[in-house]
Amino acid sequence: MLVDDQELVRAGLAMVLDSCDDLAVVAQAGDGEEALATLETTGVDVVLMDVRMPRLDGIEATRRAVERHPELRVIVLTTFDLDESVTAAIGAGASGFLLKGVGPGDLIEAVRTVHRGDAMIDPVSTRRLLRATAPLLDGALPRSEPAEAAVLEELTPREREVLCLVGEGRSNAEIAADLVVSEATVKTHIGHLLAKTQSRDRVQLVVLAFRAGLVR
Repeated sequence: MLVDDQELVRAGLAMVLDSCDDLAVVAQAGDGEEALATLETTGVDVVLMDVRMPRLDGIEATRRAVERHPELRVIVLTTFDLDESVTAAIGAGASGFLLKGVGPGDLIEAVRTVHRGDAMIDPVSTRRLLRATAPLLDGALPRSEPAEAAVLEELTPREREVLCLVGEGRSNAEIAADLVVSEATVKTHIGHLLAKTQSRDRVQLVVLAFRAGLVR
């Protein structure tokens, strides 16, 4: 589903995505309220969500959408790669973000990536965003410090090591090379991390790594 108050933007995105055999735009909405209403009646796997919209903005719409549909994946669309509101959107449950000027190939791969749930969108840009807005992370993911510490204590040394590398924006292949293990082993560790930390995806693991001070 495409959610943006500019019809021309939606038309352009739809043209790119509908050109792929494995992707289809099944719904469009001009603001957050319309998007939430549409999600109640239409099966959607991935949402491309604009941040700034009338009536209900992309951040609150993302929060409500993810709460009501836990399996939904949201990609936040923004004009600025250091837009502070994107951090809040990630904290609200978004799986990543893209600049509106992204190329067609990167847009298509981003949707596929989020749908798979096994990789982050543009890890370098995500890492730069989180570093630039690190003070906002405490508000983005409400969690008490004692609870967060307890979660980290449950991790094995190797899981903690993998969490650090995920926080640095490394891909599965890069982590496997760093630790001299197979990618399958890395995926297993990440699966354990997601379960133990109750994180929805890798982006949430990155936020946790920053909040815990594992990545500077």
